[in-house]
Amino acid sequence: MRLRQLDSIAALPAAQWNALYPAGYPLLRHEFLAALEQRDCATPETGWTPCHAVLEDDRGAILAVAPLYLKTHSYGEFVFDFSWAEASHRIRHHYYPKLVCAVPFTPSAGPRIGARDEAARAEMARRLPALADDLELSSFHGLFLDRPDSDAFAAAGCIERNDVQFHWHNRGYADFAAFLATLTSEKRKKVLRERRRISEAGLRFEWRRGDELDEAQWVEVYALYANTYEEHGRPPYLTLDFFLDYGRAPASPVRLILAYSERKLVAVAITLVGESADGSGTLYGRHWGAADRYHSLHFETCYYQGIEYCIREGLQHFDAGAQGEHKLSRGFVPVTTQSQHWLTEPRLRAAVNRAMREERSWVAERGAILSEHTPFKRGELQLDVGSSAAATDG
Repeated sequence: MRLRQLDSIAALPAAQWNALYPAGYPLLRHEFLAALEQRDCATPETGWTPCHAVLEDDRGAILAVAPLYLKTHSYGEFVFDFSWAEASHRIRHHYYPKLVCAVPFTPSAGPRIGARDEAARAEMARRLPALADDLELSSFHGLFLDRPDSDAFAAAGCIERNDVQFHWHNRGYADFAAFLATLTSEKRKKVLRERRRISEAGLRFEWRRGDELDEAQWVEVYALYANTYEEHGRPPYLTLDFFLDYGRAPASPVRLILAYSERKLVAVAITLVGESADGSGTLYGRHWGAADRYHSLHFETCYYQGIEYCIREGLQHFDAGAQGEHKLSRGFVPVTTQSQHWLTEPRLRAAVNRAMREERSWVAERGAILSEHTPFKRGELQLDVGSSAAATDG
C-alpha cells in the first residue's frame, strides 16, 4: 500500500471519492468539499490547506480516502484545542501547522475514512498520525468520528476525546402534537408557549429547496447568515459564492427554513438532508441568521420547524448542531461525540493523555446526568447517552 496526497479534491474523480462513503451523508460528498475549496472557504488563505489522503495498492487501485487539511489555526473545528497550542508554545514547540481530518466548519459526527474494507480503514488510521511525524508537524486530529473510525484511530495509538451534543430522534410520530404528547406537562406547556409567541408575532414559515431560490433570494439569505458572525466580530466561514454554487445546484441537499413577517424575510435556518436507500434519513441543522429580535424565534426556526419537517418527511434523526443544553428541554437527547488525537511531542502527548482520561470521565458523568433529565414522561422510550454514530444513519 502507498499513501499519496491531493492538493485539491478535484484531483480525484467524484465517482471514485463518493463510492467510498455512504450516499446519504452529504457532508463528505465530493460536491460539498469541492464547493468549499473552489468558492474560497477551505483554502490556504483561510487556514485550511487541502492535502486529502488516498491509500492505494501497488496497482494503483484506491483502497481508502480521507478529507485532510493542513491547519494554521484551530478555528472552524469545534473541538477546541487552544489550551494545547498554548502549552506547546510554552515548551517552545510549534503547534501550527497541524493535520486535521475533518469536514470544515461542520461539527456533525459521521464517517471520515472512506474505506473499501476494514483492513484499509485500519491502515489509513495508522498512516495519518504517522504522517504528522513524517512531516514534522505538531499533531494529527480526527474530528467528529463515527465509532468505526474512532476505534481504528484508537487502535493506532491516538488519544480519544469526548463531548456531548443533543440530537432529536423520530419515534414514528404522526405529527408534532404526537411528539408533544410524550413530553411532561411542564415541558409541553413550555414548547407550546414558545410557539404561541411566534404565532402571535404574526410570523410565518416556508420550507424551500436550495435550488428553488434565485440569486437575489440567496443574497438575502446570505445577509442573515453573515449577520450571525458579524455580531460576534468575525467574518463568516462560508462565502456567498459557495451558497450560489452548492446551494443552487440541481438536487442539492440544502433545505431552507425561511421566517417572514408579512413579506419581509426576518430569519433563516440553513439545513442539509441526507436520505438513505431504506427511506430513513437525517436532517443536519447547520447555520442560522436573523434580522430582527423576536422572542423564541431561534427555537422555532432551528428546532421546532426541523422536528416538524422530520416527522412530515419521515426522517429519523435531527442533528441540530454542536452544544446547547437548552435543547434538552425541547425533546433533544444527549449523545457522545468522539475525536482522536496524536501529538508528536512526547511531553505534550503525555499531558494531553492524562487530561483526556479525566475529561472523558467527566463527560460520561455529565451525559448520564443529562440522560436522567430528558423532558419525556416516565415510561416513554428514552435514549441513554450514547455514541453519535447514529448521525450516520442517513
